[in-house]
Amino acid sequence: MKKDIGPVQRDINAVLEDHNAELMALPGVVGVCISLLEDQKTECIKVLLARKDRNLQKRIPRMLEGYRVVTEVTGEFRPMGTR
Repeated sequence: MKKDIGPVQRDINAVLEDHNAELMALPGVVGVCISLLEDQKTECIKVLLARKDRNLQKRIPRMLEGYRVVTEVTGEFRPMGTR
């Protein structure tokens, strides 16, 4: 995984597309999306985790091609049942 901390060079959608498969391959990762940092202005890549896991968080880069990467524990995703 390219872990640049330099200035943003490419569109965040292209960066996510290029890194999605490798991030999703990490056990415990249940999703990856584009989000905003706390300032509600700056785009980032958010990695969704099934549970809090320090070892997993150490494997996730803090930056990808100039974009911050943040994690959020969401739990597992399951399809809604039908009635």
